[in-house]
Amino acid sequence: MKLKYSREMKVGILAVIAVFLMYFGFNFLKGVNIFSATNSYYAAYTHLNGLTEQAPVYIKGYKVGQVDKIYYDFTDENAFSVAFSIDKAIALPCGTQTALIADGLLGGSALQLNLPDESNGTFYAKGDTLPAVIVPGLLDNLQDEMLAQLSSVLTKVDSLMATVNQQLEGDHISRTLAQIDNATRDLAVVSGQLKTAMNTQVPAILDDAQGAVADIRGFSANLGKVDIDNTIHRVDSMVSNLQTLTASINSADGTIGLLLNDKELYLSLANTVASADSLLVDLKANPKRYVHFSLFGNKDKKK
Repeated sequence: MKLKYSREMKVGILAVIAVFLMYFGFNFLKGVNIFSATNSYYAAYTHLNGLTEQAPVYIKGYKVGQVDKIYYDFTDENAFSVAFSIDKAIALPCGTQTALIADGLLGGSALQLNLPDESNGTFYAKGDTLPAVIVPGLLDNLQDEMLAQLSSVLTKVDSLMATVNQQLEGDHISRTLAQIDNATRDLAVVSGQLKTAMNTQVPAILDDAQGAVADIRGFSANLGKVDIDNTIHRVDSMVSNLQTLTASINSADGTIGLLLNDKELYLSLANTVASADSLLVDLKANPKRYVHFSLFGNKDKKK
């Protein structure tokens, strides 16, 4: 027996197939495997750091689920309640933490399930709320370090500005500017004097230098005309004569040599000088002994 389908039935069957394909495709794009069973859990956070629905859930870097729904209540301290599901075959031992981590460098976030090192044999049930922690990412660490460095730099800038303000409030700047002004004026005066010297004294000095160079050149020319060999020959003759004279003086045969080298002659001359000196002394002391003078004749002679 051949079944006949009406047009309306065919349209209904196609609509059901289209809806199933849309549901399957939508969940596939979200990363949900509708053919695998999952268990749902919850975690509460004060802030989410950009966590969104369909964000992945990892265990040791392996994706085991995703974030299904995010609920918020800003009147509560933990304003966000995150519902996530993982593979039903994975049992979470008590003590497992749900860490909010940075996922990539673009600012996304994900959940990381940190299993405890030791298990006491108990496990979380479906629908339980797991303890939540927030792990700062690389950008957060960089931001904290940059903020700390920026704070240090701002402190130094404040100190520098305070020092500058103190300098500006005092008379240091005005005195420094006055000293700079005086130094500039002194430089202007020195520059004027140097310019005047360059225009007046330097040409005269150059003329004198040129005259001195000309004199030196003339002296050199005259020196070239001198008979050096003849002059040296005369000097040699003079030195030879002096050597002959010196030898004659030192010789005991000559008169000068005898005068210089004869000790007895020296002693005789010394005695003679001493006797002459004694005679002069006695002559000064007793002149009448040696000179006789009278205005009335030679009475003393008669006596």
